[in-house]
Amino acid sequence: MRIPAHIFREYDIRGVVGVDLTPDVVRSLGLGLGTAFLRAGAKRVGVARDVRPSGVELFGQLAEGLRAAGCDVVDYGAAPTGVFYHAVATGGEAAGVCITGSHNPPEFNGFKIVLHGRSFYGDQIRGVLELMQSQEFESGAGTLSSREVIEPYLDDACSRVRIERPVRFAYDSGNGAASLVAAQLFARLGLEPVALFDEPDGSFPNHHPDPTVPENLADLREAVLERGLELGVAYDGDADRIGVLDEKGDVLWGDRLLMIYARDLLVRQPGASVIFDVKCSQTLFDEIEARGGKAIVWKTGHSLIKEKMKETGAPLAGEMSGHIFFAENWYGFDDALFASLRLLEIVARGSQPMSEHLTGVPKLVATPEIRVDCPDEVKFAVVERVKAEFARDHEIVDIDGVRVVFEHGWGLARASNTQPALVVRVEADSRPRMDDYLSRIEAAIARARSEVEGSA
Repeated sequence: MRIPAHIFREYDIRGVVGVDLTPDVVRSLGLGLGTAFLRAGAKRVGVARDVRPSGVELFGQLAEGLRAAGCDVVDYGAAPTGVFYHAVATGGEAAGVCITGSHNPPEFNGFKIVLHGRSFYGDQIRGVLELMQSQEFESGAGTLSSREVIEPYLDDACSRVRIERPVRFAYDSGNGAASLVAAQLFARLGLEPVALFDEPDGSFPNHHPDPTVPENLADLREAVLERGLELGVAYDGDADRIGVLDEKGDVLWGDRLLMIYARDLLVRQPGASVIFDVKCSQTLFDEIEARGGKAIVWKTGHSLIKEKMKETGAPLAGEMSGHIFFAENWYGFDDALFASLRLLEIVARGSQPMSEHLTGVPKLVATPEIRVDCPDEVKFAVVERVKAEFARDHEIVDIDGVRVVFEHGWGLARASNTQPALVVRVEADSRPRMDDYLSRIEAAIARARSEVEGSA
């Protein structure tokens, strides 16, 4: 059996079904994970899946391996990732696996993992690969049962928010896992939003479920503008990332959305820490500090952010990509559906348009996340060369890739942990400067890649 090592990434496991994720590989993964769980004192394992057609078969293969190692498997059924996290956090399962391809194309799927209430990532994931390569598995005869997880989530989430008036908004499930929960969630709170693509279909027939790509928000924008709504909300494939449009149809990117949550938090918790990743705007840092909070810049990645929250005790965190994490009156995981409720709660307290919630914050010019194709085997070496080039005459931040400090802005280049690509983002105080900084970053990447591939 060939084990595709490239699918074992920093904070999850992800590959193409039938190519990377063959039945033998997934059964072996179940044995490896089951062995790791048992050796860590975790026997009961909750397993959920998103709405991709491959999820049912992958569940069967994974569960077979987990049970053969000796784990008792609890089937959560189809559910958004946030519901999965909630089930593990509140139930009797010491470990959990969510089968999801997140925002990747339909032919992909993967596995997000929790152990003893913490993210399972990095060396732990690499340890499972080593177990699969050595075949040194535990052996047993675990059981299989099921548990309803959506109803308890709905009860808990709705009990933690108070939406003071009906908010007129639209949401776009993108035919992803949000469609399993969103309508029920909003109805319980007496809300009557406009629903788009709210039927589960893992082939994603209407548009790709990735709210960081502006083209994927076109239908939502049309609904907001045509109906004169206050805002629009979009979800990715497994509903752990949120996208937001204001009443003008403009995108409220993850860093500006986090400013709204941070302002709200710091009224109740003066001096609180707020964590965000290296792709976020300088204005976010400035806004948190100006309002008495502690701004903490950290590495990109949902697992890495959650661990930093536990380390620092931060009640709030977020990523440019739309992962928002609430530890204040919630459990500290990323859940776009709950993030929707918290946003609606904030909006419902007043009457000001969504576009005016950040009045006074400087409007810098920034690119969206730009993904530059780069093979997995060279992407980290390319970033190291880019870092070395800019470090000669610029201040840099290198906690995750390289963030170059320019005179009137900054530019970022980092290796994606989920795709064979580099992630680039640039921000400046004017469009010409932004374009200039972007061209400098892109030129440095091109030079670095040529050098790396030329020396291979």
